[in-house]
Amino acid sequence: MSEETEFEEPETGTLPLDAWHRAKGARMVEFAGYWMPIQYEGIVAEHEWTRSSAGLFDVSHMGQLLLSGPDLDAAVETVLPIDLSTLKLGMQRYSLLLDDEGGVLDDLMVSRWPDSLYLVVNGATKWDDIGHLREYLPDEITLNHLDEQALLALQGPKAVDALARHAQGDLPLADLTFMKFGRYTIAGHDVTIARAGYTGEDGFEISLPGEAAAEIADLLCGEPEVKPIGLGARDSLRLEAGLPLYGHDLSPETSPIEAGLVFGINKRRRTEGGYPGAERINREIVEGTARKWVGLKVEGRMPAREGAEVLVGDAKVGVVTSGGFSPTLGAPIAMAYVASEHAGSGTALEILVRSKRLAATVVPTPFVPHRYYRGK
Repeated sequence: MSEETEFEEPETGTLPLDAWHRAKGARMVEFAGYWMPIQYEGIVAEHEWTRSSAGLFDVSHMGQLLLSGPDLDAAVETVLPIDLSTLKLGMQRYSLLLDDEGGVLDDLMVSRWPDSLYLVVNGATKWDDIGHLREYLPDEITLNHLDEQALLALQGPKAVDALARHAQGDLPLADLTFMKFGRYTIAGHDVTIARAGYTGEDGFEISLPGEAAAEIADLLCGEPEVKPIGLGARDSLRLEAGLPLYGHDLSPETSPIEAGLVFGINKRRRTEGGYPGAERINREIVEGTARKWVGLKVEGRMPAREGAEVLVGDAKVGVVTSGGFSPTLGAPIAMAYVASEHAGSGTALEILVRSKRLAATVVPTPFVPHRYYRGK
């Protein structure tokens, strides 16, 4: 009789700023395989500070990948539904990693670097993404996981003022527009700064050497506009911005079309196909889908959380994928997949929460308008 094999849970990882967060009084939680700060002062206070000033988020758990090699664009277009012919140097774009059935394996950002493509993928899926890309890209394509890089996000209306005091580059930071990036130095360290983020606010994502993370975080938090912000406020901000979170609003069981992400499949690719799941996706673009991802405004004060059933009478017509209380609106909001015949704006629905039926109405997203900087 063979001995029973014992499997140990993988140890929770630490990021370059782990000690820095703890010294700042952060409450740490396990997220995407790492210890990460969920809050410092409190989620609502941090949420409101980011909306009015500037918040510094540690997103170093995300995967930073660099692809290079011969015929790179053609190779990458076999795995992503992106039109790389229109992605110029200094630009980044949202895209999707899809399985053969058109299900979403991950959503990601793609940037055009000199002679390479830089991808930022979700932390919880990065190892699967790396394996998938290595399996489906030609052997001639080199994939480098930039695991010694940290990633910080400075978000909020005063982020540009605080960051511009430290970032030196050929292009003034104030001239960088949404979804563009440039090379800069901060305190003598080479960094890449993109004007982008996950809060709906104007802001920046800074890729920097891990060993410089604490020094640069101290510099930024030394500015009067900036405070460190945890995962809790990051989630409430992205919820108000109507942005999907992989593993909750997106999964292999969801298609980009029912999730309202057709913009992630560039026009030429919708015509030509040649990427995983193209047949299903093109069919859904023409014929529609049985369900749609919608925003919901919930009456009362009780929030509806992920997994709550959406009802019409006694019939279940959907399920909540993200939900919570909106500090900006002072009311609960949620996002859900519902049957397409009930997805029209203004449709009255109910959500079952703790055996109570909460009245809800389908509303457009974002719940709070985006404030991305696209130029004067």
